[in-house]
Amino acid sequence: MESILIDIFIFLLGLVIGSFLNCVIYRIEVNRSFINDRSICPKCKHVLAWRDLLPVLSFFLLKGRCRYCKQPISWQYPSVELLTAILFVWIFNYFALPLAIFNVVIACLLVIVFIYDLKHFIIPDRITFSAIGLVLIYDLALIVLQRLSQWQIISLVSAAAGAGMFFFLIYAISRGKWMGFGDVKLALFMGLFLGFPNILLALLFAFGIGGIIGIILVFLKKKSLKSEVPFGPFLVMGTFIALFWGEKIIKWYLNLFQI
Repeated sequence: MESILIDIFIFLLGLVIGSFLNCVIYRIEVNRSFINDRSICPKCKHVLAWRDLLPVLSFFLLKGRCRYCKQPISWQYPSVELLTAILFVWIFNYFALPLAIFNVVIACLLVIVFIYDLKHFIIPDRITFSAIGLVLIYDLALIVLQRLSQWQIISLVSAAAGAGMFFFLIYAISRGKWMGFGDVKLALFMGLFLGFPNILLALLFAFGIGGIIGIILVFLKKKSLKSEVPFGPFLVMGTFIALFWGEKIIKWYLNLFQI
């Protein structure tokens, strides 16, 4: 019973944080402070009351429309809130403290990257650099506390250098047509965060999922072969897959070759 109550609390906390992430995403879009300014309707700019800001609940109570201008509210808002809440519960049940706290902070930044790149075809530098900075601080703390072995340090550095260089070459060769420079910086973060060999798994799934979805969109005539498709969301998905199931997938793969 106690574990259920803890999960409910973590879920509700995730909903609140998800609402804040929506706020961050919008205010990056319009270049507004997400600390001091009051929340407003993106359509009519009316200042929102507390009852308009209840995560998920307000969206359905208002029937998906602004209380003041009656314009539709994007499904992004309840979706991000629910996604964040699910990630919070999942991470806190999957990892022990303090790693769970670190991973939920990283997960929040990745949710912002996912939505922002999906909407605007760009990955905000302030989010990517924040993620890189947090990983470096965390890893340096582990080094000081002697919690990282020499092999683990080499794994992180080589994964970051390899992933960053691989994406930079794609960016340079295509002159930014195949891959944006934001993806290069995100790949660098992924290497520092996941290490080797999980970075390979993350990239494999990112390209695989991206390819499958791209083919489906072309088949449905939603996109053409020359259409621009944001790759950040696929890199985020690959990162989560490697984070939660990387070791299990790699062990399963290696077991296929055992006699």
